[in-house]
Amino acid sequence: MSVSSHPRFLTYENAHVVAENFGTPVYVYDEATLKGNAADVLAFPNAFGLTARYAMKAAPNAAILKLFGAAGLHFDASSGHEVRRAMAAGIPPGKISLSAQEIPDDLVELLDLGIDFNACSLNQLERFGKLKRGGSVGIRFNPGAGSGGNNRTNVGGPSSSFGIWHEWIPQIKELLETYDLTATRIHTHIGSGSDPEVWLKVAKMNFDLVRQFPDVVTLNLGGGFKVARMDDEIATDLQVVGKPVKEKFEEFAAETGRQIHLEIEPGTFLVANACSLLASVQDVVSTGEEGYHFIKLNAGMTELLRPSIYGSQHPIHLLQEKTNPDSQDYVVVGHCCESGDILTPAPGDPEVLSTRKLPVAAIGDYIAIDGSGAYASSMTPKHYNSYPEAAEVMLGESGTPRLIRRRQKIEAIWENEV
Repeated sequence: MSVSSHPRFLTYENAHVVAENFGTPVYVYDEATLKGNAADVLAFPNAFGLTARYAMKAAPNAAILKLFGAAGLHFDASSGHEVRRAMAAGIPPGKISLSAQEIPDDLVELLDLGIDFNACSLNQLERFGKLKRGGSVGIRFNPGAGSGGNNRTNVGGPSSSFGIWHEWIPQIKELLETYDLTATRIHTHIGSGSDPEVWLKVAKMNFDLVRQFPDVVTLNLGGGFKVARMDDEIATDLQVVGKPVKEKFEEFAAETGRQIHLEIEPGTFLVANACSLLASVQDVVSTGEEGYHFIKLNAGMTELLRPSIYGSQHPIHLLQEKTNPDSQDYVVVGHCCESGDILTPAPGDPEVLSTRKLPVAAIGDYIAIDGSGAYASSMTPKHYNSYPEAAEVMLGESGTPRLIRRRQKIEAIWENEV
């Protein structure tokens, strides 16, 4: 596989500045890209108002939460811990919605602070009713269909445990009546990609649910907007996919007189291409004429797990002070003592090696792995082989990098052991 054309925002010069000041490996976020993505999301077409929530599980660093909060985004939390983390970053509870596989023990306190809650199972709905009889609640549905890059990212359909199965509406209504609850929000998320027809189909499916709950005033269509990490991928155009969705909201209003407020909750779209994982080449090895040439990094699955579990593709750039005119096909691997620590798997197949054509590498060169903003720092096998958490840096709009998370001290890895 050929290397992608150019790094998104890192050059050898600014990468060297970051490395000299903060070391490697390090996540480097680009402030201008984050702000631009937030503006794009907030411009999503809507008929009767929009609340755009950042799915903070994608990258929950406080600096990112504060930036998005200042831009006007609200927040989607996937655990009570994420709610607490957002509030610690200064996010008002009224701007946080919780949709979780596990109800937190302090749910009553969080509800009293003002967060929104979506029941994601019949059991959760009943537990909410016992805690907040007479309250209003959101219902997360599994609408019976899903989409995603693979089965591990598919969050709808019969093979997914997310949300209340759409056939259990009678049981939902019975619980609402039993506990005097009002369903004011309906939420689904199937990962709808970049196809406007799929988004329209999703909207139609959801309005079939909204019709059955007369008190619902908000419909959350989730996220799943596709980003183009690689040159041959096509990103979602929010204006294109949003137009038929807006029209569906208008049609529903004309039919029923109900003007439904739209919510969306992108994560990947906002942060994926706003970050590059910067690493250093710490070894270059070969397994002979019938084998492979390998670049070994001082980073790996401990910083970017997606290639190892999904076969995900990320642009990889070799940064040298003077670019070597000669090239070589390399397999790029991480620093873990783990055969699966591969950063260049075959597309969609983490079991198969693939290569990237890069300038001939030398120990000490830098590698920039683009598209590392979503489910990278937030989703890693932290402390495997006892590697500490990498630092995180924000590249300001002026080009000046600032630290937003310190590199973890090695002693912190075992400090909780007794």
